Amino acid sequence: MKSIKGKVCVVTGAAKSIGLGIAARYLELGAKVVMIDIDPSVLDRASELSGQGHEVRGYILDITDRKAVFDCYANFQAGWGPVYALVNNAGVVSQNPIEDVTTEEWEKMMSVNVYGSFYCIQASVAGMKEQKEGKIINFSSKSGKTGSALMVPYSSAKGAIISMTQAIAFELAPYNINCNALCPGITDMTGVWGAVSKGYIENLKMEREKVIAKFTQKVPLGRLTQISDLVDYVEFLTCAGDYCTGQALNVSGGREMH
Repeated sequence: MKSIKGKVCVVTGAAKSIGLGIAARYLELGAKVVMIDIDPSVLDRASELSGQGHEVRGYILDITDRKAVFDCYANFQAGWGPVYALVNNAGVVSQNPIEDVTTEEWEKMMSVNVYGSFYCIQASVAGMKEQKEGKIINFSSKSGKTGSALMVPYSSAKGAIISMTQAIAFELAPYNINCNALCPGITDMTGVWGAVSKGYIENLKMEREKVIAKFTQKVPLGRLTQISDLVDYVEFLTCAGDYCTGQALNVSGGREMH
């Protein structure tokens, strides 16, 4: 495994859940970590980790604001240097029957999930090219490969992330920059699953325990994805996956197989 000690690693959606887990793993590996989130609690999480002796900075940022993204990245790169690894974990989910989907819902799914990820890549790529190395890890979803009922805008946005990942991988390969995507299945203990399960409870008129059982039964390995599963894959793509680019890797226990 390649050492990332002292390298700059950026994680969006880092205030809690998957993003916080990834940030903590990077810090364990000795990286300098930038934690980004629209949730102000990201500052508290960064402060706590800094108090443990780690090099970490927290930023409150709306990733859909392109100028704000570029200003933020210019700020930390001025002191720490170029980004080595970027994990575009930040995202939002929605759930509605087709006839109830609004233009505003479509715009939010695309703005946060797709535009926000792209802006962060744009703000990182010049430094990656200059240092002739970099790792970009985007978060898609099982729903980006096989769309999910009641989740048309979300599935469409996550599908767009896969195509974006492939296009970027082709373009940046000559600069020794890898770009891949992770496609999780339903991930336990996350805000996305909390919102989705709530939606299914309301739309399918099912009790919470039955919703969980219904979706667990669909997974060949018999359990939902855990945050630790995704953290491990991020570490692999960052520290060992040099010959892997343009891939959309399923982390779904067999729920998605293509």
